[in-house]
Amino acid sequence: MNMNFSFCSTSSELSYPSENVLRFSVASRLFSPKWKKSFISLPCRSKTTRKVLASSRYVPGKLEDLSVVKKSLPRREPVEKLGFVRTLLIDNYDSYTFNIYQALSTINGVPPVVIRNDEWTWEEAYHYLYEDVAFDNIVISPGPGSPMCPADIGICLRLLLECRDIPILGVCLGHQALGYVHGAHVVHAPEPVHGRLSGIEHDGNILFSDIPSGRNSDFKVVRYHSLIIDKESLPKELVPIAWTIYDDTGSFSEKNSCVPVNNTGSPLGNGSVIPVSEKLENRSHWPSSHVNGKQDRHILMGIMHSSFPHYGLQFHPESIATTYGSQLFKNFKDITVDYWSQCKSTSMRRRNINDTANMQVPGATQLLKELSRTRCTGNGSSYFGNPKSLFSAKTNGVDVFDMVDSSYPKSHTKLLRLKWKKHERLTHKVGGARNIFMELFGKNRGSDTFWLDTSSSDKARGRFSFMGGKGGSLWKQLTFSLSDQSEVTSKHAGHLLIEDSQSSTEKQFLEEGFLDFLRKELSSISYDEKDFEELPFDFCGGYVGCIGYDIKVECGMPINRHKSNAPDACFFFADNVVAIDHQLDDVYVLSLYEEGTTETSFLNDTEEKLISLMGSSTRKFMDQTLPVIDSSQSKASFVPDKSREQYINDVQSCMKYIKDGESYELCLTTQNRRKIGNADPLGLYLHLRERNPAPYAAFLNFSNANLSLCSSSPERFLKLDRNGMLEAKPIKGTIARGSTPEEDEFLKLQLKLSEKNQAENLMIVDLLRNDLGRVCEPGSVHVPNLMDVESYTTVHTMVSTIRGLKKTDISPVECVRAAFPGGSMTGAPKLRSVEILDSLENCSRGLYSGSIGYFSYNGTFDLNIVIRTVVIHEDEATIGAGGAIVALSSPEDEFEEMILKTRAPANAVMEFCSDQRRQ
Repeated sequence: MNMNFSFCSTSSELSYPSENVLRFSVASRLFSPKWKKSFISLPCRSKTTRKVLASSRYVPGKLEDLSVVKKSLPRREPVEKLGFVRTLLIDNYDSYTFNIYQALSTINGVPPVVIRNDEWTWEEAYHYLYEDVAFDNIVISPGPGSPMCPADIGICLRLLLECRDIPILGVCLGHQALGYVHGAHVVHAPEPVHGRLSGIEHDGNILFSDIPSGRNSDFKVVRYHSLIIDKESLPKELVPIAWTIYDDTGSFSEKNSCVPVNNTGSPLGNGSVIPVSEKLENRSHWPSSHVNGKQDRHILMGIMHSSFPHYGLQFHPESIATTYGSQLFKNFKDITVDYWSQCKSTSMRRRNINDTANMQVPGATQLLKELSRTRCTGNGSSYFGNPKSLFSAKTNGVDVFDMVDSSYPKSHTKLLRLKWKKHERLTHKVGGARNIFMELFGKNRGSDTFWLDTSSSDKARGRFSFMGGKGGSLWKQLTFSLSDQSEVTSKHAGHLLIEDSQSSTEKQFLEEGFLDFLRKELSSISYDEKDFEELPFDFCGGYVGCIGYDIKVECGMPINRHKSNAPDACFFFADNVVAIDHQLDDVYVLSLYEEGTTETSFLNDTEEKLISLMGSSTRKFMDQTLPVIDSSQSKASFVPDKSREQYINDVQSCMKYIKDGESYELCLTTQNRRKIGNADPLGLYLHLRERNPAPYAAFLNFSNANLSLCSSSPERFLKLDRNGMLEAKPIKGTIARGSTPEEDEFLKLQLKLSEKNQAENLMIVDLLRNDLGRVCEPGSVHVPNLMDVESYTTVHTMVSTIRGLKKTDISPVECVRAAFPGGSMTGAPKLRSVEILDSLENCSRGLYSGSIGYFSYNGTFDLNIVIRTVVIHEDEATIGAGGAIVALSSPEDEFEEMILKTRAPANAVMEFCSDQRRQ
């Protein structure tokens, strides 16, 4: 495939667009045919003869020209010392920014304002920083790419250069930008380090107050970077304050087991803090370039400016595995407060707490726009003197402010009531969940039915199953397909087919996409909590179905490069549901109806069928033993879209992107296909659930779309319970089960201690913390389980659990929008990773990598990740599979892992089809 785009390179020949693309979105850089690159070649102030291609606007040595062009900045008036600090958080299109947001929200006493790095012009930033005095400090986030690429760094270089009297903290990319803007060189690190931990030494700078120092201390930090500041190029005005050793990296389990030393002593161990003047004079604090005749192996991990209140950290203090991360942010707050309290001015500007506080809450977007348009005044002066709003620039993607649902609280139009009945200890009496499904919904090959099936034998991982089918008066089926990009201007738009219980159909064109439609549908429903408060589960009827991977365009992702042949979303509105409590063996029968209408007979009819099943033939639908065919035949039955050679080449391409700083982790996938003719999808699913039971398994059949899904997924994407608690359970790290108990235990331990798999898992945990952090209450996002190993029939997997309390003004669908597609299927940072993956993968993922589950009418939901799944569309079965590519990956091993993940569903298909032929 010929690709017509190029990322800003960070190789020895550094090339990137000139400043005319500074405010372009990443998506437009990659996919717009109108986008052209222009390059300017300039010498680099380096001891080597290396040539650097750069934009003249942001070339070291040229930056001071900006202050000549612009009017001289007035000194920002200091502010009074208050109990809270207002932060402007610049998001460099990263997937960890909202981890910083969550930390600062609790530490500062008020949430930061988050903007993307291309969202404001300098004039807008100047207005809010200096005229309105709206912020006390600035934090520049991590991000993909390099500070030498204007499209990667946006306004950040200008802020670092011009805002000399405002405290600024740069993290990772922000740290590199601080170095670059003052003339330091940003180069490749000796090796890419992503999701790995290092010990840190520091010089006792105030930023590290109350934090120990040294490789043997318990100060361990997570690193996500491929580039570093070349310490030999550091100009005199930048002071090193922290560093690590080149080979001091390890896994979470290795670093977590270190015994803390020097934890209670001073950071330097001798109580000394080296003055800045001494540092600048001789730099005696910095390790020598050569140690015992060998090249110095120290890598710069922290810097500060000698005269500006600007700091940089190469590592990630916001990571779940970084120790003392909160202390670092607290220290930066203290630095800010002390800085402003020590400023001397006879005309001190007092900030208006009531006005500026409006800027600190996610719901303020519309209010601020109104204030801007009406030029609201406060205390006799214009508060928004600039007619441009704080959020007037259109954001590319979804940020926390877009998450506020203007129609939430709901505008109810119909009241649904619920009737239900419990049948105690019934499941085993009728032969189990399979017999119940077959008796109630198994006719006609399970046409137009669903089964959210906890088929795992471990009841702790899945207690409830839900099943249902066509029949109730409120039942309907939704089939949505995104439009071709050439048809419409909106990338969200698509065609929706609605079929009701009477088989009447209606077609709609959804300009704003499927998730917007679903949100409005759910918000139109009201309910009485008393109807379901005694039920032990959350799903009481509502929408059940699947969302395809390409719905990512409704979630801030770039345009889809490929079009799926299958629908992009299919859902039933299920008004009649049967629920099974596998732990207590109870069966619940539920029926929804609209207030003022006649109740259905579903409860009584279902009870009669269950009693009949119990009394007549409890073994009626028990399994038959199916022959197992040779595994080599199974492998031959599915044809991969990519050959082994091509897949390995793609892995190598991913590793090159990672080396150049474009991504930390890329989840590369491919599709495997097989024609299956008129095979029975329900029979296939029944066989799959016996061969490979899983806690988030599912069977869905949509007859009018000629679509069935047979899923044995072990992974939860996202769940929202009736208490408002969100939960994600990403899987990263998979290994096959052993053939003997001893080998099995060895492989399990091997997975648990694998540095590569721990790095994969940690990166996705931090990504999911970020996604939940956009929609959860500050301080509520936590990780109760980190890197647990769970065992299934064919594999061991590494699983983590992330939870957070949903904000009350966020709708359930917007929670999904904030996190979709699941980070375990994309990589981090998500936006840039998705763009790269779209360029490498040669077809749409379709429903694979999407989600199956429910949106209950009572505002709860539970969705899986569509993996280990056979998607049957028309007469073709497809199985998607892949794996996370990181800096430590082996291309050959990644191919074998992809094959491993297809094995269980592929074997099930081959076994079933072989048995069908014999019959």
